[in-house]
Amino acid sequence: MHNITTINLNFTINSGQVFLWDKIEDAWCGINGNDLLVVREPFQIVSAQRQARHFFRSDDNLERILRQISKDSLVGMAVKQFSGLRLMRQDPFQCYISFICSSNSSIRNIRNMLKRLCVKFGDRVEFEDRQFFTFPQAYRLANATSRELLSCGLGFRARYVRDAARATDSGKIDFEYLRKADYRSALEILKTVLGIGNKIADCILLFSLDKLESFPIDRWTQRILQKYYPKIFDSVTGKSLTEKKYMYLHEKIVEHFGPYAGYSQQFLFKLERDLNKKNWL
Repeated sequence: MHNITTINLNFTINSGQVFLWDKIEDAWCGINGNDLLVVREPFQIVSAQRQARHFFRSDDNLERILRQISKDSLVGMAVKQFSGLRLMRQDPFQCYISFICSSNSSIRNIRNMLKRLCVKFGDRVEFEDRQFFTFPQAYRLANATSRELLSCGLGFRARYVRDAARATDSGKIDFEYLRKADYRSALEILKTVLGIGNKIADCILLFSLDKLESFPIDRWTQRILQKYYPKIFDSVTGKSLTEKKYMYLHEKIVEHFGPYAGYSQQFLFKLERDLNKKNWL
């Protein structure tokens, strides 16, 4: 088992996985569902609800995973360069709504939308003399009016968010079932929700539902595959990936990067974003 203290919080929190985290003095403070997490280095995590176990996937056999993904030389280089970067295991409902809100948006806008949703529909918590708002429960967003959601700056995503919350509240989307289901079945079930396509479904599966073979494909990951692996991933052309092309590409990705392709994706994504000097949180 890899030593949990080797986590680099700045790399991990600034890697496109989470949005409701802020650096306050020497600590990172983040909302995870109905919980508030405060994390400091050297690694120490405090949970308002005392339920932060394995948020940073400390139960993964990291040594084996990193050894396996480093068989690819570029990933191996990124693993060394961003030592301490980790995947997180987020609250599934928060992750699901967050990535629906991420559609055609910047990290700053996503953060603002989600923060407004928390203030309007979440619960206020006092912790270490500061005030925070937890992530809304499904039933609250399911019963929200269009006007209330639009007032949070969601724009066209307001309808998606309410429909997605209703799908969860009614039991149509059952996260524990999805966690146990195989990758392809879980992906197809998530895509029955308005506003969820392959890429958003892959983010939800990877960042909250333990599907480590998920490899979200967006313009950044397409750019990486085209730039560094032109011969292997020759099908990554054009702006839009058809359903068939996405699934074919995913099969080739798992074939090349292995069953922990999601870890590879995080290291490659971080590498390319930093090369392009893109801002994070």
